[in-house]
Amino acid sequence: MNYYDLLPRPLSELLEEHPYIVDFLSSFGLEVEAGPTTLQGYLENLDLDLLEDLGVGAEQLQQSLHDFINGMLALDDPLDKVNSLTLIGGFDKSGTAENLELTLKPGEIICIVGPTGSGKSRLLADIEWVAQGDTPTGRKILINGEVPDSKWRFSTEHKLVAQLSQNMNFVMDLSAEEFVRMHAESRLVTEPEKKVEMILKQANELAGETFLPDTPVTSLSGGQSRALMIADMACLSKSPIVLIDEIENAGIDRKKALDLLMREEKIVLMATHDPILALMGDKRLVIKNGGIARIIEASDAERKNLIALEELDNQLLALRNRIRSGETLENI
Repeated sequence: MNYYDLLPRPLSELLEEHPYIVDFLSSFGLEVEAGPTTLQGYLENLDLDLLEDLGVGAEQLQQSLHDFINGMLALDDPLDKVNSLTLIGGFDKSGTAENLELTLKPGEIICIVGPTGSGKSRLLADIEWVAQGDTPTGRKILINGEVPDSKWRFSTEHKLVAQLSQNMNFVMDLSAEEFVRMHAESRLVTEPEKKVEMILKQANELAGETFLPDTPVTSLSGGQSRALMIADMACLSKSPIVLIDEIENAGIDRKKALDLLMREEKIVLMATHDPILALMGDKRLVIKNGGIARIIEASDAERKNLIALEELDNQLLALRNRIRSGETLENI
């Protein structure tokens, strides 16, 4: 469904199904009432002198309404379900074939490891761009086992990947609650207040230090802002794949963050150097010389080592908390 499908329909039907049309026209100073008149008839019969007084031309108004309605319909229309994403190998920087076909499923955590400059960012870019052999690596991406619809590449509404980078800076003069509510309302979610409350609760469970709903987003610490964005990403983003860059430096509860994303059936791709996070993943993609050199599946032996590493990490966390609280480390 698009803008042109709505033009011949009566306003009485449209305004009930798509009330945002009234808000849009009201923002231009126009009045609209439900009735048998079609949307096209309403637009064609607008008083040109009135439009001139309001400072808008008829063509400009119709084009703006066209863009607005199509944008809202795209948000309201659920994305195709991504049941799998398949990566078909290309070539490394030397031209050596990767010779692989890897299928990722919702709820999986895939860690990407390798030295700086090895090609981790290129791999992530290939996935985000839904490469079809047209990037420097020659890789191809399939969705649900098939060549994907072009909307995954070119549509501004259909984003395959949601990203959380290491460096985040808010510039909006909004509270945390206002920021999340704005996103929830833009997604046309039902019961947005409940969704906002849930996201703020989840964020505070992830953050090292809690914050209030009325805390300005510009005042959030690095850990708090990342916690807020992970909770928002998990609960509101329609993107089926989440990309997280070095979450170990985020100042949040890493395990809870990954559990939340897995619970929301996201495919999680995580660039990391942290051995604990690496062992939490289902697979590790080892990047060398621009190519995927090896795929490692977590073994039972590694899982056992993970328990020991988590215990060590908890001990280090306890020491960090003692330092933060002003205690000494004379007795460890």
